[in-house]
Amino acid sequence: MIGLGRMGANLVRRLQLAGHDCVGFDRSADAVAAVVADGARGADSIEGLVSQMSHRRAVWVMVPAAFSGDVVRELAGHLSPGDIVIDGGNSNWRDGVDLAAELQEQSIEFVDIGTSGGVHGLERGFSLMIGGNDDPVSYLEPIFDALVPGVDTAERTIEGPPRPGEAGWLHCGPNGAGHFVKMVHNGIEYGMMAAMAEGLAILDRADLGRVSQEHDAETTPMRDGRYYEYDIDVPAVAEVWRRGSVVSSWLVDLTAQALALDPNLDAYSGHVSDSGEGRWTAQAAIDLAVPAPVITTALTSRFASRELDQFAGQVLSAMRAGFGGHIEKKAP
Repeated sequence: MIGLGRMGANLVRRLQLAGHDCVGFDRSADAVAAVVADGARGADSIEGLVSQMSHRRAVWVMVPAAFSGDVVRELAGHLSPGDIVIDGGNSNWRDGVDLAAELQEQSIEFVDIGTSGGVHGLERGFSLMIGGNDDPVSYLEPIFDALVPGVDTAERTIEGPPRPGEAGWLHCGPNGAGHFVKMVHNGIEYGMMAAMAEGLAILDRADLGRVSQEHDAETTPMRDGRYYEYDIDVPAVAEVWRRGSVVSSWLVDLTAQALALDPNLDAYSGHVSDSGEGRWTAQAAIDLAVPAPVITTALTSRFASRELDQFAGQVLSAMRAGFGGHIEKKAP
């Protein structure tokens, strides 16, 4: 394993628990020491990692997408024909297609794995979306079986022999397919998160009818405040939605936990980053002429959370001042 951050280290630990022999490298000596303490072997360089492995080597790269291509290329320089490189991060699927072609010239196999499970994957297992040739994917099956939650961790969809994907990993297709499926998975995640956040925000303001409202030309008056006099216990709503609700999910579980610990979410600024997958999903939707308004809107709402809409707002304010003489109201 190259990259022993929150995900990489837990992948190693879960593999070790299943009896696999792992060696890890990270730029942080402390990260290496942590997995060594849990039974893995450590390396102080990529070359040192490869030297501790016997043929047929399988090396999993778990670093940010911005660095994965360079790391894969450096790694390939130390490998032999038949060895396998896995990119398990949130890389662009196009990069996976291109890297696979590059490595094929050295007879090195490339497998792209979209890895979901976050920091809880060690206990819950990881969901793996895999792209690559049949031979290396088949060779790696014991690794996949050790990492995933397993068939019995979810209610069976239908009875009978396990179907593809039920164990928690799926060979989605040739190179790039794994990252493509994970990209869309994360795009969906953007939309689900945004809908939950917006809904709870509406509940949080449901008492606005009891608040004194300004009345002037620049403020849209509330038509009838008596319909908005509800002091909704938002953390309690998250709890009730966890149990038997159609929208119950792990995302609701995590939201309820955050609200229970910090009801006003004072520890969070509301600055929401995007790591690329939402953008790539929206771009792919355009290329494929697939309408994706929810995912696209959820993506742009993350931009707005970082005040990247400030100039647009200033333009709007300037236009209103120009055509109507409207005086800009400052936020309270």
